[in-house]
Amino acid sequence: MASDADALAVIGYPGATSRQKKARMRELEKLGISSVSFWGPTTLGRTPVLGKGYVGVVVLARDENRTRRAALKIRRTDSPRPHMRHEGALLQAANRAGVGPKLYAYSRNFLAMEYVRGQRIGDWLESLGGAGAAARFRRAAGAILRDCYELDRAGMDHGELSNISKHVIISTGDKPALIDFESASTGRRPSNVTSMTQAIYISPPMARRVRRICGSALPSKDEIISGLRAYKRARDRRAFEALLESLRIPR
Repeated sequence: MASDADALAVIGYPGATSRQKKARMRELEKLGISSVSFWGPTTLGRTPVLGKGYVGVVVLARDENRTRRAALKIRRTDSPRPHMRHEGALLQAANRAGVGPKLYAYSRNFLAMEYVRGQRIGDWLESLGGAGAAARFRRAAGAILRDCYELDRAGMDHGELSNISKHVIISTGDKPALIDFESASTGRRPSNVTSMTQAIYISPPMARRVRRICGSALPSKDEIISGLRAYKRARDRRAFEALLESLRIPR
């Protein structure tokens, strides 16, 4: 179990002063976060956490009424981002499109959102096998691509979907979620559907896993690229549904 000193070290990772740590604790209180739990697959020194990136550290937290768990993203003191407000606003916009973990609250140094527990998409694909595996994959892939289409419609580009290993979580019931909107933008042309389709069906090693699961039922690489080109030209519902049909994804 993490000590108070370890907890403060994570909240102020990697180099907050004592004054900064106290200020961050007050900031958490204002957000309604009452407790933080240290558990997860990544470690900072001796302390386990849910994740770590160049912008922040993610830990498990509870609100002041202890009625819901949250994934709490803590801005690193050496982060290139001056605050978390931009990412919070982008996640809020994604939520309006029906995409991403539900945003709870955000401030200068913290972002509290719905905790999505599950497997990274690569691990989930590795675990698929046996009767019904192809159908399970197609349902999940359809849900992922529909989320990407909603982001395209909303004019938001996720920005990290060419490498989806850390950005798609598959939870219970094969329900996917797009996470981590820190690189998202509404100022560039969205390419969520094309990036996600390429990452799943064309780029190794993900595409090899998908071919293993679906076999000859999948269209050829050339057919997929042709469908993507048609979608990029039209960028409408008809072209998107045609792409899904070519990928053998049910309505």
